[in-house]
Amino acid sequence: MDQVVVETAAEPSLKLKFLSHGTLISGDLEATRKFYVEFLGLEVVRTSPISLMVRLGGQHVYACVHRKNHTSKMDFLFHNGLDVETQEEVDEAHATTVAEAEKWGITQISKPKLQHGTYSFLFWDKDLNCWEILSNPNGGYTWIFEQGDQEGKGHMTTDFERPGLKAE
Repeated sequence: MDQVVVETAAEPSLKLKFLSHGTLISGDLEATRKFYVEFLGLEVVRTSPISLMVRLGGQHVYACVHRKNHTSKMDFLFHNGLDVETQEEVDEAHATTVAEAEKWGITQISKPKLQHGTYSFLFWDKDLNCWEILSNPNGGYTWIFEQGDQEGKGHMTTDFERPGLKAE
């Protein structure tokens, strides 16, 4: 069996403990909060007059910050992933997203497909943040760390050996 290699510094310069958060943008915090709670099912707390904190299923959180007149769409390569367990759940989420797109201001909904070790689709919310709904086992992408470096694999490959992934 090949040895799994996960790169970490023997003694890193910084003594960090936890990747705790990322940041999203909102043009209207109240409307964004409603979308996050009622459509995405996120936990949300108001942290200031211009910010929210959101999370789902773990300790990693996103700050959501109000920014007036924001017009830059998040590139799909910098999307935010929301996991479900099965490919069928991805298909169900896709159908719901399509059905409720007008209500929530959702645009550019892609078709579900196998890519980078998951079955997924992308869409943009009214704040121009990009979301991916994907099938992933418990623990999200931790399975890829168990495999180590993926020499010769492209980001869009469909042949990752991921637990529970059905072939296309």
